[in-house]
Amino acid sequence: MARTARGRRPGAPDTRAAVLAAARSSFAAQGYRGTTIRAVASAAGVDPALVHHYFGTKDDLFLAAMELPVDPRAVVAHVVDGPRDEVAERFLGAFLSVWDDPAVQPALLTVARRILEPGGDRLLSEGFLPVVVQPIGAMLGLDQSEHRMTLVASQVMGLILMRYVLRVEPLASLPHDDVIATYAPTLQRYLTGDLP
Repeated sequence: MARTARGRRPGAPDTRAAVLAAARSSFAAQGYRGTTIRAVASAAGVDPALVHHYFGTKDDLFLAAMELPVDPRAVVAHVVDGPRDEVAERFLGAFLSVWDDPAVQPALLTVARRILEPGGDRLLSEGFLPVVVQPIGAMLGLDQSEHRMTLVASQVMGLILMRYVLRVEPLASLPHDDVIATYAPTLQRYLTGDLP
């Protein structure tokens, strides 16, 4: 009598990788808005419910596809707590604590370089901004929130490029506290100050 195989179906360990590969391809080609769980599932040859099982929401799938070593939503979650006129300092403190960590910096550099490649602009504008950056402005209840958070992102992307990707001195070796003291006033104005 033949025995029925038990446990996971053959090839199941590769299912998660197939979903991630399909998601990366879709996010790069279609952007965040143009990517659907159903389309990713179809490209990976699985049921959409399995994508939800492995990754949860589309936001979670996007962050998993970006291969970030940390969940940036968790890193910036506490930024909204505390005095409103110090939010830029808290934001930069959280940002630098992750980017200056030698254990996670290599993976973050890979993501930053991917954003600079063709199609990366859509990953940033249609993915990272609405999933990670824009919600901060909404949680803070900022007027012109989307505009303000885009300005903040422009400074942060410049900081990433100059300090970490290109390693331009003296910014590349500027102490943590000096980076905050230099950038916080500009970010704070973008967040809560008067805009033209």
